[in-house]
This record gives sequence, structure tokens and C-alpha cells, in this order.
Amino acid sequence: MIHVRELTKRYGDKLALDNVSFDVQIGEVLGVLGLNGAGKSTAMNILTGYIGATSGSVTIDGHDIRREPRAAKRVIGYLPERLAFYDDMRVREHLDFVCDLKSVKVGRREHLASICERVGIAHMTSRIIRNLSKGFRQRLGFAQALVGDPKVLILDEPTAGLDPFQIIEMRSLIREIGRSSAVMISSHVLSEIQAVCTRIVVLHDGRLLADDTPENLGRAVRTGHRVIARIEGKPKQVQIALSQVSGIKRTSVLAQKEPDAYEYLIEGAQHEDIRADVFRALAKADLPLLSTRGIETSLEQTFLRLVGEYGAEHAGGKR
Repeated sequence: MIHVRELTKRYGDKLALDNVSFDVQIGEVLGVLGLNGAGKSTAMNILTGYIGATSGSVTIDGHDIRREPRAAKRVIGYLPERLAFYDDMRVREHLDFVCDLKSVKVGRREHLASICERVGIAHMTSRIIRNLSKGFRQRLGFAQALVGDPKVLILDEPTAGLDPFQIIEMRSLIREIGRSSAVMISSHVLSEIQAVCTRIVVLHDGRLLADDTPENLGRAVRTGHRVIARIEGKPKQVQIALSQVSGIKRTSVLAQKEPDAYEYLIEGAQHEDIRADVFRALAKADLPLLSTRGIETSLEQTFLRLVGEYGAEHAGGKR
């Protein structure tokens, strides 16, 4: 549905996007992660036709955004980070205006009623926009993006200004819409990306560092070099047994969990899987291993690891 190929954007000497390519299909919710200045907003502005690319192509539902802008924009719903409304309008008037812009005529009343109900502003349609709270303005922006049942939904910071309960509702709505549309989300809230997205792309310094599912991204940087183990026996005996494992750098007692069992944080060298060696050393010392688990890599850790590795690889280099 969304096809981005070798997208490049320059602002004078500044390279904002550098040969970026990715796809988003119907039924996918794609999250875009990146530090400030990574190229997220530039990419979204190009996809929505707001600005042009220096080179490369963007195709939306088979329509080139540069050559067929009207046809491409007809299938796009867009929620920008900075919302702009005619503040003297009422909510209902504004949505009618958006329907006019999108040429939505048949069944308009029922269509808008359904949208307002879904985003939680059905009781606010007679309100003047200037009197809406930040949260309800955000909901109105989301309703605006849904007008015309777009096949492509592009959301920039979709839950900004919402309270925790509203955030849960909005995330649920995004997941629902993502079953029948191609959805692209940019957010600084990594927990939000992890909660709703089926795929993630990581942009940094205008380049695409990763494009995969959240699970695969975490697996790519996850190692078995740090484990938490519950072991039966006296801590001194455990320390002696594990000291025989050359790959272990440090063993720390976390807490006593059972009458004669303690949990330990066992750490080895980076990228070295120590789990099997830990098991064998404890079995040899007749110290029962009651449970063990790896320390999961969060999306935040994954993101920082990818950016850090890129920075180390390109330190001192020139583009």
C-alpha cells in the first residue's frame, strides 16, 4: 500500500534522508523511531505530499505522490503533530468542512456520527473548537484523519495530550484500524510503539538502521550474557561453583526467595551466552537450579543499542 524507494531529501548541505526504503501493507501498523533530527517528520511530510523529495519515490495505493498527488492524497488520513483548526467553528462544522475537502457526500451524517463515537467526541459536536481541551482537540484531529475511511493512516504523536485512560482507548482504536488499513506512526513514547506496532523502522541521521518486528529487533540484540537464576544452596557454595566458569565475570545475590534458595544476577562477557555453562557448573556441584530467565531487552534498550552501534561505526566519518 505504501512503497518508499531510495528516498533522499536535502536542505542545502543538510542530508535529512539518505536513500531510505520501506513498505507498509494493509493490516500492518508501522512504528517510526528516531532521535530528534533523525528524519521522521521529513519522511512523513514527503509521504503526505506536504514537501517534495530530492530523489527517490513514494507510491500510495499505486499512485506516485509526486505525479498523482490528488489520487494519492485521496486515500490518506493524516494526523499531524501540530494540529490546526478554525477555532471559531464548531466540531460538527469542522468535520463537515473536512468532508467537503475529501469529497465525502453519500451517507455523510452517519459516517461522521460513527467516527465521533469511535474517537469519543460524540457528545462534543456542538462545542466551539477554541473551547476544547488539548485532549479533545487531539481526538478531533484523529476524527479528521478518519474522514473518508482512508486506506492509509499516518499519525504523528497520536496520543499527545491524552490522559492515561484516553491513551488506552486510542491505542485500542489504532490496533483496530490497523487490521484493515496501512498505518504509520511516529512517536517519542517507545511503550506506545511497542504496544500497537507490528513492525518498526529505526531512523538515525537520515538513514534506515533497522526494519523488523519488535520481537525480531529485540532478538537481534538480545544475548544470554546476563541471567537471573534461583539456586538452592548456600550463597558461598554457589559463588565457589560459578567461579569455575571462565565466562562469568560477576555473580551478585539479589534476594532470598525460599528458605534455602536465593536469586542471583549472573553476568558474563558481552555477546557470550553463559546459560549452559551455568547449568553444568551447578549440576556438578549438586546445587539445584530451580529457575532461570534471561533479562529481556526492552525496545528502549534495543533502540539505544542500534543508535550507539551506528555512532561507534561512523565516529569521525564524513557523509
